[in-house]
Amino acid sequence: MKKFTCVEDIGDLKAAVAEALEIKRNRFAFTELGKNKTLLMIFFNSSLRTRLSTQKAAMNLGMNVMVLDVNQGAWKLEIERGVVMDGDKAEHLLEAIPVMGSYCDIIGVRSFARFESKEEDYEERVIEQFIRYSGRPVFSMEAATRHPLQSFADLITIEEYKTKERPKVVLTWAPHPKALPQAVPNSFAEWMNAADYEFVITHPQGYELDPRFVGKAKVEYDQRKAFEGADFIYAKNWAAYSDPNYGKVLYTDRDWTVDGQKMALTNDAYFMHCLPVRRNMIVTDEVIESPRSIVIPEAANREISAQVVIKRLLEGLNE
Repeated sequence: MKKFTCVEDIGDLKAAVAEALEIKRNRFAFTELGKNKTLLMIFFNSSLRTRLSTQKAAMNLGMNVMVLDVNQGAWKLEIERGVVMDGDKAEHLLEAIPVMGSYCDIIGVRSFARFESKEEDYEERVIEQFIRYSGRPVFSMEAATRHPLQSFADLITIEEYKTKERPKVVLTWAPHPKALPQAVPNSFAEWMNAADYEFVITHPQGYELDPRFVGKAKVEYDQRKAFEGADFIYAKNWAAYSDPNYGKVLYTDRDWTVDGQKMALTNDAYFMHCLPVRRNMIVTDEVIESPRSIVIPEAANREISAQVVIKRLLEGLNE
């Protein structure tokens, strides 16, 4: 594997999950693979789970790890071509990227949507420049339109907890006070469609996702109806995708908060969320603290998804 930005890059999902479960049984079986190799993790945005889980995964594989917080520990970087750099940005990505690549063997990049231009966000200009100019294998630690390490961990978690071959999985929009990217819901939809679960997306009018990610999912505007018979409920907020409201919060209707009454409509469903979560906006205390909440095992599987990806990228260095 030479890069990892979407579900297509991981290949056969059953094989990927099987490899993940093997690694979970013995995290240190491949420490020689990363010996004398260096991972550079570059963060344009804040992180908790991604930073810790990815660093731990690389260490499990015997790698050295360097972490760069671009907004705190480096020059401010210009992204756009053709600009006159007479402002506060002292270095351009086109010089910074190959320099970074010269110090490492694999690069992980985290860069959110900026909501300044839908075209720019959905072209994934930041991570695509790393893929093009770094000379190294690159993987996404969340980009403008996808969060594949999270979605891979979500898939592993569902496979561990499901009691039927094809469970009903519901992705539900929930209210949030700030405008959040579509990366997690886009990516989750992409992976659930690829897994061929019974997959439903529910959200208010105006919060439709890019049809490329919705794919074959059923879209239901009645949240309670969507919850009926569900085996897994995945709650997540996202800002509007469609023009002219791209990146905007249309409203914060608390009627969409996931609570005990709605969960009672399900098939005793497990509750999932990528974290961090706004309690009593996204989900009530009652639900997230219930025995059917699997947000902590889900987060723990971030280490496993990252380790599978990094392992495959290391193996690709020798191909």
